[in-house]
Amino acid sequence: MLFKSKRGARSHLTAITYSLTTYTLGWTLLLFYGLVGFLPGLLLLAHGLIIGAYLIHECAHNTLFRSNQHNALLGDMLGWLCGSCYGTLEDIRYKHFRHHVDNDDVVWFDYEAFFRDHPLVYKVTILCEWFYIPAHDILMHAIMVFSSFIIPQRRSQRGRNLMVILVRTGLLISLAIWFPAALLGYMISYMIMIIVLRFVDGLEHDYPYHLRLFSEEVSVHKGDLAWEQEHTFSPMISWRYPFLNLLVLNFGYHNAHHARPTTPWYELPALHEKLFGNSPENIIRLWPQLVMYHRYRTYRIFHDAEGLEPVTGKAFLRAAQQARLTGGNAASFLTSF
Repeated sequence: MLFKSKRGARSHLTAITYSLTTYTLGWTLLLFYGLVGFLPGLLLLAHGLIIGAYLIHECAHNTLFRSNQHNALLGDMLGWLCGSCYGTLEDIRYKHFRHHVDNDDVVWFDYEAFFRDHPLVYKVTILCEWFYIPAHDILMHAIMVFSSFIIPQRRSQRGRNLMVILVRTGLLISLAIWFPAALLGYMISYMIMIIVLRFVDGLEHDYPYHLRLFSEEVSVHKGDLAWEQEHTFSPMISWRYPFLNLLVLNFGYHNAHHARPTTPWYELPALHEKLFGNSPENIIRLWPQLVMYHRYRTYRIFHDAEGLEPVTGKAFLRAAQQARLTGGNAASFLTSF
């Protein structure tokens, strides 16, 4: 069997089919149905991108297929849809597995130092963020486009990186010439994907980031499963109606995911209930997430909102439940640096 189980075949094929279908329908509406198809087209395209992105995460954890090679192949194919194809799935795996194994947010790019050194860029970014434009994460995705020309450790990928840039730039230029409205719809769809991914990611950990992605320096919390769970959180779309969490492929069941990272998305709700019970005290509900995303949208780079004390662990969870945190940006698994 190609998939790991019969249930996996049904569930994963459903998710893959949904992502590809909404992606295709979205583009069809944007390209050929004018103003009538613009809004439904960009919304369908956006959700196709969102599910595709979370399927890349599943591929990185090898939850779909028995073969590592098949997971990598699907992950790389979905990367062309979701814009992460400038790097490789192995780049995503390496950084993401370091995150799991080290119990740390290991990175190469020091965005705080970057913004301190470029105050004008910081001011423009904050202005955009005030208008709900995810400028910080757009910057991260822009760096990803040229990653092999910026990150010394990825110089060997320059030929492949340049090929992807030329192909995707050519497609975007063609859209701009022949279907400018469709290009606008795609850009909005892509921003929606970025917003959703960072909205979910922003409260899942209270880890600080450390600049040791390409070093052998080991986190002091490596292997400490109790510490990992205490500093991991589950921001859900709905506790009362669990099926709504399928909108992000159950990614909000993050404590369960970190407890058993190879558990596929469709088994996470049952695993969460088994390990942590069915109480809302153990999760972050949607309303405080929305409040924090709105209220502290310009403070998520330096976490410098007045009146908020830095907290970790259980205090972080309680503060999040009371909408008393800034949350974070730029934590997407798609930006593998």
